[in-house]
Amino acid sequence: MDHLDRLRCFVAVADTQSFAAAARRIGCSAPAATRAIATLEQRLGVQLFQRSTRSVRMTAEGERFQLDCRRILADLDESEMALTSAQAEPAGLLALTAPTTFGRLFVAPPVSEFMQRHPRVRMKLLLVDRVVPLLDEALDLAVRIAHLPDSGLTAIPVGAMRRVIVASPDYLTRAGEPKVPADLVGHRIVAGYFDGQGMTPWRFREGSQALTPTLMVNDNASAIAAAVAGVGLVRCQLYQAVEALQRGELRIVLADDEIPAAPVHLVHAAGRRVPPTLRLLLDFLTERLRAQPVLGGDAFMR
Repeated sequence: MDHLDRLRCFVAVADTQSFAAAARRIGCSAPAATRAIATLEQRLGVQLFQRSTRSVRMTAEGERFQLDCRRILADLDESEMALTSAQAEPAGLLALTAPTTFGRLFVAPPVSEFMQRHPRVRMKLLLVDRVVPLLDEALDLAVRIAHLPDSGLTAIPVGAMRRVIVASPDYLTRAGEPKVPADLVGHRIVAGYFDGQGMTPWRFREGSQALTPTLMVNDNASAIAAAVAGVGLVRCQLYQAVEALQRGELRIVLADDEIPAAPVHLVHAAGRRVPPTLRLLLDFLTERLRAQPVLGGDAFMR
């Protein structure tokens, strides 16, 4: 029995509190398990178990050592699984959620490319403008645009997203361009409302400004369309207006007064033991999203 096998034997004895049961688990004889632990103790110079005719209990040194053993063996098993899986063609169903417009612009295209590369992978893409609990909805992965609370989820940063105020050039010609947040008072405002909530004050780098909306709408795309039509100013995530901005249909105002850009993460619940196909998708989306200028934070479209 080599040293690695002795470590596995040690963990088996720790779990079963029996040399005979541990031997059955790892497929050796009870005397071989006993010799393996004795050899390990001799090598370490400490007693790992207290033995009697009726019981086997770990010593304090054994308790400390088993924590490191479990970690080492788990890391080794994970590496072997990853190496073995890397030789197989990725397959199976993956479920991903993202905000509606963000998903259409920046997630759906790389997902399609990923599926072209790996034809045995199936995808479910849920695009909604609400936070969807991963475990409740059986989702593997989510795009989150926000400062994340502490949780058991794993978050991979992929960029930052500005929150901007935009209006059509025609509206700004007619109404004038605001130079400071206080100038917004008296302007026509398009505001979103969700979950029955009314308009909240718009926050800025320094302070906030309470405003009276001209139009309230519970759909981001409709709010952007109203701004393009010249109804008034709208505040939105930069990605929601990026197509209209690139076409010259909207302009950003008060850029110097914006609050700091919000972090964007890919979030999953798999912890360290990420299944190989999900790991492949994570790496692929991380590379694609980090390459998007719109996720570059303050530098984009100033």
